[in-house]
Amino acid sequence: MTAQPALRYQGHYAGAVSRLASFVIDIVVSAGIFSVALAAISYGAQVITGNLVSWNHTTGVVAGLFAAWELAYFGFSWATNGRTLGMAVFGIRVVRTDGADLEPRHATVRALVFPFSFLFCGLGFLGILVQREHRALHDLAAGSAVIYAWTVRAPGTGELEAAPGPGATPPERRDQPSTAPAAGA
Repeated sequence: MTAQPALRYQGHYAGAVSRLASFVIDIVVSAGIFSVALAAISYGAQVITGNLVSWNHTTGVVAGLFAAWELAYFGFSWATNGRTLGMAVFGIRVVRTDGADLEPRHATVRALVFPFSFLFCGLGFLGILVQREHRALHDLAAGSAVIYAWTVRAPGTGELEAAPGPGATPPERRDQPSTAPAAGA
């Protein structure tokens, strides 16, 4: 019996623009959630103690809490869904390099190495622009890749099909004759 490959997704590698746009959405969403949480904690503390609680955003405590929140937001999203909210908007997903779902340990490594991609003027992101697989430093460390993973429906049936892999014939052209030269011609 031959082993089946772990391929679940076979989408095209996601490019720099869609990855950056999804990251911007995620930063806005996660910072908004963090701000609402701080406000809720302040309100709760004021109701319980009667004292006004304010947060000084220039202290290391708030910065440390925010950094921990960002690691949790990205790491948990990648570990459970393979995507964050911003990535879902653009139809991209993080998978292992063999196409299988990202495991929690890979997602944790990716989340921990992610901040290091920003060092030295963002050199860790250079791989997204120059590599065929568009893998950044945190992708290389975690053994992950970011792909477009839209759900494809079979024409006329409404049933789900597997997403086509790179080089696959688009569904609207499958019934047309091939224009490629015949073998041996």
